[in-house]
Amino acid sequence: MLRILNELILNKNVQIALGILRRAVVRFTIAAMNASASLLDWNNIDTVLLDMDGTLLDLYFDNHFWLEHLPARYAERNGIDADQARARLVDAFAAQRGSLNWYCVDYWSQHLQLDIGALKREVRHLIAIRPHVEQFLQRLHDSPRQVWLVTNAHRKSLDLKLHHTGIGAWFDRVICSHDLRVPKEQASFWRLLHSAHPFDPARTLFIDDTSAVLQAAQQFGVRYLLTLLQPDSKQARRDTTDFPAILHFDEIMPPP
Repeated sequence: MLRILNELILNKNVQIALGILRRAVVRFTIAAMNASASLLDWNNIDTVLLDMDGTLLDLYFDNHFWLEHLPARYAERNGIDADQARARLVDAFAAQRGSLNWYCVDYWSQHLQLDIGALKREVRHLIAIRPHVEQFLQRLHDSPRQVWLVTNAHRKSLDLKLHHTGIGAWFDRVICSHDLRVPKEQASFWRLLHSAHPFDPARTLFIDDTSAVLQAAQQFGVRYLLTLLQPDSKQARRDTTDFPAILHFDEIMPPP
């Protein structure tokens, strides 16, 4: 930190000085959050809730599908160029953000007059498990803890990804928000989840890449909350996060 202060004093350009300070704060913030993540007390955790897309699986598949593959197919069907198609789709997506329709394969198939499930299968080779996930799941599976997959993914997407990756075998429960008819971002999801499958929030760890989802879980009382620094391996790491963050699961591996 002393070196950074010296740079600030010697630098006559105020904007550059502020930039140096800003980068230092970001590095400190990320380091502090990573330190918090490493302090998980596994002895006080009975239930582990895990998101799928962007958490256990690389979000690149989903980003590529919705922002590249689908616009290309939509453009072909409607006789427009890819940029026009992408602009139309982005507006349509924005109108449903935060709702269950945002994640619903059936909704988008009907709305866009395209078989979304079939189009996803065209690029299923891009579905990928994030580093160290399988070892992490193996450790959890071998422990006395309950391990639940809790996802907003539609059942058709969920089935495709579980079949492609084989990770479904590691979970005691697989919970899809479509079954509860409300997305994880909403407080009512957590009440419904707890009613259907009781768990102790004070002894629960939840890992998700979406801040709004983690905030809803926090409001319900889930004690241990973590997010990911790089949900999409093809995009840069996030500079800041609202919750303690990890890059890979080897940072929080439970004891054997």
